[in-house]
Amino acid sequence: MFKKLPGDEARTLVSTTPDTAVVFRPAVVQTPAIITIVIFAWRLLAGLVRLTWRHPIALAVLTAPAVLGWLYGWRVALVAVTIPLSVLGPWALFDRPTFNAWIGWRLLAWWRLVWVYRRHWQPVMMISGLGRHLRGRDCLPRLLKVTCTSWADVVTVKMLSGQAVTDWADRTEHLAHGFGAASCRVTVARAGRLLLTFPRCDPLAVPLPAVSVPETPSVGPVEVGRQENVQPWRLKVHGTHVLVAGATGAGKGSVIWSAVRGLLPAVRAGLVELWALDPKLMELSYGRAVFGDRYAADPKECADLLDEAVSVMRERAGRFAGAQRSHVPTVDDPFILVIVDEVAFLTAYQSDKGLRQRITAALATLTTQGRAVGVGVLAALQDPRKEVMNIRNLFPDKIALRLDESEQVDMVLGDGARDRGALADHISPIPEQGAGVGFVRLETSPDPIRVRAAYVSDADIRHMVREHLAGEAA
Repeated sequence: MFKKLPGDEARTLVSTTPDTAVVFRPAVVQTPAIITIVIFAWRLLAGLVRLTWRHPIALAVLTAPAVLGWLYGWRVALVAVTIPLSVLGPWALFDRPTFNAWIGWRLLAWWRLVWVYRRHWQPVMMISGLGRHLRGRDCLPRLLKVTCTSWADVVTVKMLSGQAVTDWADRTEHLAHGFGAASCRVTVARAGRLLLTFPRCDPLAVPLPAVSVPETPSVGPVEVGRQENVQPWRLKVHGTHVLVAGATGAGKGSVIWSAVRGLLPAVRAGLVELWALDPKLMELSYGRAVFGDRYAADPKECADLLDEAVSVMRERAGRFAGAQRSHVPTVDDPFILVIVDEVAFLTAYQSDKGLRQRITAALATLTTQGRAVGVGVLAALQDPRKEVMNIRNLFPDKIALRLDESEQVDMVLGDGARDRGALADHISPIPEQGAGVGFVRLETSPDPIRVRAAYVSDADIRHMVREHLAGEAA
């Protein structure tokens, strides 16, 4: 084992031991005091300019009364504070959204920057391994900006040279606990810069009522719930295929029925046809009247219905070849949405090998060729393993509701989704808290989005069916 010796003793050292390593310490250069003062003054000035540029409102609120009190006395400073408060108080009370947009979130961002992130930045970075101690100094990622929304803090960070996104994605739990948040999600802003999202509250903690049936027919993205940023969650079904994975009671039925409710006016207008495969005879049977004769429960009937969808797809492809490359729903060529509840029962657990192969081949054909000619697939399953659903990668858009194991998250949403914050295995199994909550990964973005589907009760489904039959009768 090598022995390390101080640099001052090395000059007088005479050693005959071959395994003794002599370590020389570099000479220490004394920096003149004037240079140190100039550097400190320059950094102080640059910090004040940067603070003024980034947080002008917060800085003005704190410094203006102090300056007025110093120049004109405490009475003038008191008046200067009272007048704005008499205006800001009613503004915040009666028009909270605009007050928060202009002042509230900016003040909160400044406070969170100073009290939470700046104060704990150095120890969190060093302990989590995102910072480095080189040549006697700490090299830390740069904290650029904090932006507050109604539910989260968004922290903009400049990475150290040589760091990768995976270095941060692997340490989301360290970052979340270090800054006192429930979770942390990492997204790429641009080269070298990341956005760290730390939720302060959960806007999806309360179940959502069923979304109202639209008045105008549309096959565009249909509203099925709400995103974590309080914006509506609109699910694209035309021009894509959607896979919904979740454990028992995770809320797969809420996603399916919310999509059906959004498409119902288009169904009455003849622009959409809903084809349902219900091997469990439980979920889709409530709205059997909506599907008409395009409903199948027996495995053989399901295989026949899928083969018919493939025939329609190929007939359209023959007519569209050389004429059009995308589908526009019409009464003659409506958009066909094939809804498959518990697809694993048909593709893996079906005892008849011939039917299993027919169904798997038909689903693979539809998911690879169907969306260009107006045939989409909305499939739900509980077990996302490859041996259960070997065509899951053919679905461009994927939804992961509550899952039992952490490995299943990447099976559904793709590699690295859980490291980016899609903690679907941490969703609460209590129905009131976690039913319908999940993460969406779209074809156009690798970053998962946390959402919650609206709860569609049995009474909502029966009422929807009655209105649908009444509308068709009229």
